[in-house]
Amino acid sequence: MVTRSKRYVKASALVDRARTYEQNEAIDLLKSLPTAKFDESLEVVVRLGIDPKKTDQLVRGACSLPNGLGKSIKVIVFAEGDKADAAREAGADEVGSAELADKIAGGWMDFDVVITSPDQMKHVGRLGKVLGPQGKMPSPKSGTVTPDVATAVTEFKAGKVEFRTDAGGNVHAAVGKCSFSTDALSENLTTFLNHLGGMRPSAVKGNFFTKISLSTTMGPGLHISTGG
Repeated sequence: MVTRSKRYVKASALVDRARTYEQNEAIDLLKSLPTAKFDESLEVVVRLGIDPKKTDQLVRGACSLPNGLGKSIKVIVFAEGDKADAAREAGADEVGSAELADKIAGGWMDFDVVITSPDQMKHVGRLGKVLGPQGKMPSPKSGTVTPDVATAVTEFKAGKVEFRTDAGGNVHAAVGKCSFSTDALSENLTTFLNHLGGMRPSAVKGNFFTKISLSTTMGPGLHISTGG
């Protein structure tokens, strides 16, 4: 049985789980709830009307949020030569090749995003079993396998968020810090949902968004309108 903190119980009592809230109303309510001892993120979970067992219906990508994520993102890059130099200049936290792959294979995971030049997949490919379960395996669809590693570093450092469907057909993402204004969070959320909506697989019938839930990192969730 899960034991909830007094703060969580108090916050949960202020949320109507049976109700569907409008977007800004939901954000205002979540920002007003009793907080944890750190600046929590506003997190969204979108249940998609897909069959997650069919590979042609899986969704993966990345979205640049207009107001960023409000946190420092650790980005590492697999590149050599001029591309490695460009990645460092763009602010990559670590840049390497075979030796970086060995470091990760040895258990080092102190990073948020992995970007690689296509020619480095010979090293990154063997890390699939390590990076895959963490959701950190580079992919062309998310913009993390690219010849322009410097631009990718800049974008992810500025607040580009990766996402992918899980085994239940859900997409999870953070869209900013609760200390952001309601308008800033709403703009980020709208941008993310619009981007995700534009990735609807052609094989999907009916509603693409079947449920959207918002919560803070440590707080209860509530439902918002899916927009039809």
